[in-house]
Amino acid sequence: MISIVGLSGFWILALLTLHGADVGETKKSSLNELDVPFPPACPTVKNLAAVCLLGQGRPRYLSSFFPNSGVSHFRRRGNSINRMESWFSLCCRGQEDQILCCTQQAWKQALSQFCTEESSTMTVAYVCCADTGEARWTCFNSELPNPNYDTTPGYTAPPFPEEAGFTFDANAC
Repeated sequence: MISIVGLSGFWILALLTLHGADVGETKKSSLNELDVPFPPACPTVKNLAAVCLLGQGRPRYLSSFFPNSGVSHFRRRGNSINRMESWFSLCCRGQEDQILCCTQQAWKQALSQFCTEESSTMTVAYVCCADTGEARWTCFNSELPNPNYDTTPGYTAPPFPEEAGFTFDANAC
């Protein structure tokens, strides 16, 4: 038989535990904890200087950043950001009058590849991946965690190999 005192003690303990918990929280405040701000903003005239000049101050996601299992959706997001940052670096070393167009193409190609990877899993794909054409890009460019490509204070990106696979089409500018 359970006593009223024992049961009320259980509920008090349960409420105190829930009060102190971050229920449903996936974002954390440190690079040492799981946090992959996503989606990245589309490069614009307004944020292009930060895209090109501050890239080393934005997070990269080494495989060691992620737990071994249970976070494949975060891993795909991190890989997409790594790929995009690598391609931004290529664009920013190009002809000045084509940098914005190049970075926008890199953004679209990285997110297209992300959606291809998302659709190849047995889980529900990222919501924007269900859209096509301009609707997809509008979706990805909404509710942005870092629209200005600000740096993370005290962070310097580790050396990362360049990602293959980006093709810039100057005729599309």
